[in-house]
Amino acid sequence: MKESQSGLTIRSFDQPMETVSLTSSGLELKLIASGDGTEIIHHRLKAGSRWALYPADGWEALEFVYVLTGSLIWHSPSGDHVLRSGDSVSGEPVRDETIFIAETDCEFLYVASQPVFHHYSENAKELMRLAVDIEQKDGYTADHCYTIMRMAMMIGESMGLTSAQLMELNYGSFFHDIGKTRVPASILGKPGKLTSEEYEIMKTHAALGRSILNETGMTHLKAAGLIVEQHHERFDGSGYPYGLKGGSIHIGSAIVAVVDSYDAITAQRVYKAAVPKEQAWEEMERSRGKYHPDVMDAFFKLAHQL
Repeated sequence: MKESQSGLTIRSFDQPMETVSLTSSGLELKLIASGDGTEIIHHRLKAGSRWALYPADGWEALEFVYVLTGSLIWHSPSGDHVLRSGDSVSGEPVRDETIFIAETDCEFLYVASQPVFHHYSENAKELMRLAVDIEQKDGYTADHCYTIMRMAMMIGESMGLTSAQLMELNYGSFFHDIGKTRVPASILGKPGKLTSEEYEIMKTHAALGRSILNETGMTHLKAAGLIVEQHHERFDGSGYPYGLKGGSIHIGSAIVAVVDSYDAITAQRVYKAAVPKEQAWEEMERSRGKYHPDVMDAFFKLAHQL
């Protein structure tokens, strides 16, 4: 409600100007004030979820984050910083990719001196469209993708990847199987073993996935495309689509390769029962030569948490 004489607007919290929910990312955004180019956006972030600031061409705005409840962990080049209720961080402009992890369920205000919510909204719609495409094409894949993202980020952070690398890994791991949306349903859902011809078609999903992310035109998704394209490559050269080996494989792809294989062993499917973690660890150990040694070391250090 706006009072004409004072020029002030009263708005209840449950009636924001706009709302965007990214369920798969544990994030809800509410635009609560906007004017003269400045926007104030309320964020609610679930424990364990991530949120990021990153530079963009032509963006010189002030960005300010103020924690209302809970706590956020900021992974900075100088070490980890814990932001609690009443703490804030700002930049004008932000010059490097900056990732925050919700240590607990938290809420914070994000203030930008240039309009950003529309960009948020459009990005969210595109991400939701892609996520729905995956889920509709292959019922188990939506949960599978979130699981892969969670495990991949844990390993990437433990290996000390840069914020830019983690940004790519976050999207690349979640959308690693997006190319399956262009694989014929008769092949994707076939209950029995694929023929050699069908398997060759199935293998195209890796390169198709990169094409799909490129088609979005979203910079961060395009950057993650290489992870998607190479996530079935193997350290010993036995993977596809290009038979890459060793250090020629993107480190993000090497991480996704490990957690995707592990999830394939442990997860219950309509055609197989779930395998206990201890048995899966033994199987991963037997296949160690297929995977990046540093990633495997990090995987086994975190195995009980995955």
